[in-house]
Amino acid sequence: MKLTENQPKGLFLLFFVEMWERFSYYGMRALLVLYMWKVLQFSQEQASHIYGWYTGMVYLTPLLGGYIADRYLGQRKAILIGGLLMAIGEFCMASTHLPIFFTALILIIIGNGFFKPNISTIVGTLYTPEQNALRDAGFTIFYMGINIGAFFSPLVCGTIGEKIGFNYGFICAGVGMLIGLAWYLIQQEKLLGDNCKKPAKPSYNFGMPVGMVAALLIFLVLCAMQFSGYHIKEAIPAWVYAILGVAAIGYGIHSMLKGPSTLTTVEKQRIAVIFIMTFFCIFFWAAFEQAGSSLTFFAEEETNRVISLGSWSWEMPTSYFQAVNPLLIVLLAPLFSSMWLKLKDMNKEPSAPIKFAMGLGMLAIGFVVMIAAAALAAPDADGNINKVGIFWLIFAYMFHTMGELCLSPIGLSLITKLAPAQFTSLMMGIWFLSSCAANFIGGFFAGNYKEMNHSVFFTIPTATAAVSAVLLLLLTPRINKWMNGVK
Repeated sequence: MKLTENQPKGLFLLFFVEMWERFSYYGMRALLVLYMWKVLQFSQEQASHIYGWYTGMVYLTPLLGGYIADRYLGQRKAILIGGLLMAIGEFCMASTHLPIFFTALILIIIGNGFFKPNISTIVGTLYTPEQNALRDAGFTIFYMGINIGAFFSPLVCGTIGEKIGFNYGFICAGVGMLIGLAWYLIQQEKLLGDNCKKPAKPSYNFGMPVGMVAALLIFLVLCAMQFSGYHIKEAIPAWVYAILGVAAIGYGIHSMLKGPSTLTTVEKQRIAVIFIMTFFCIFFWAAFEQAGSSLTFFAEEETNRVISLGSWSWEMPTSYFQAVNPLLIVLLAPLFSSMWLKLKDMNKEPSAPIKFAMGLGMLAIGFVVMIAAAALAAPDADGNINKVGIFWLIFAYMFHTMGELCLSPIGLSLITKLAPAQFTSLMMGIWFLSSCAANFIGGFFAGNYKEMNHSVFFTIPTATAAVSAVLLLLLTPRINKWMNGVK
């Protein structure tokens, strides 16, 4: 069975739009830490913390964006609003004035909240409940679109940003977002028809979680205050954010599960599965997202990026390493998709929890490679760093990529299978909460990179991923029962 066989035409429109949106996002992300460090003169610790807060909030706002789309706007309008806000934010990044810089980050954060959960939801609506295998293949194609954009963006935006000027790199990212939006406006009526134009009418009332919305808005205001103070650790203790976030999410869950017409037992079990899988993803993404912070510093300072052929030599820009993961995704995704289909035909396809555990295991192996690389690059007695070759990072990214393919597209597909249709986008927003929490954790963890022994530093995500994989395997029998509606 070919990967593109029998796929709906609307999938390829969404593939193209998401490709350009990810080009915009990852092009900006490839430059962000370097820009704060080299141009805005933040320390590595400050740059890592701001990076963590920014990428964390990027994955928090999909909860609100998904809820608003499900209840009021519909997914199609939400995508348009989100794309426009992100494009404006990218163009504002071209300014070196700090208030405008932080305003740009907030615009991108809000825009992503409208865009990210809703385009994934529309992909899921292109399939009937009987087309689960086709749906998984479709999400793999969609995921390839994400990573084609993510592959080219560091090469284009990174080159322009590092070689010409960071402001031009950010403008390039904004142009990419506008290209995707233009194509979306031209083709949506033809390829999507009336699909997701209006919010679904719920068959039961799960209430408007006013407390959740209010708490999350307060959270965003506090984060904006942190940004305006520039010193992330000093203004408000981290436990304030933790309590606020837990309270908001808890209130939202309570609002959804109660009401005059309650969820069925099977629906509650499946929602529980979504939350369990989301929780384990936190440990995956907290380690994986070191790519934009500590692994970027490792590439800049401890990796020999000079490639020589005879008398010719060229130093690879640090931002190019951000293209390794998406390139490997594009190369390996068809192989993984074919592997799952063949295992399904043989009645041996692993369940989603086992695939997730495999992903965590692959991530741990990738960081074992980094432990060895950091040991080789350790300073000598005179304080000179023994830079290692680029293949250490490439091998680490290869294992991380294989782990991602076992987890991320499978998770996106899983949400559209398990979530009640009336709030699929909200459940997609909850799925992205794992990345939100992970980026907060990963950003603050990366802030310790300069002070810690680097081999010890990379040992921590290795152990965390391995232990999480074992715990998930222990829970797999119960999760499988709930997914299949067995009490």
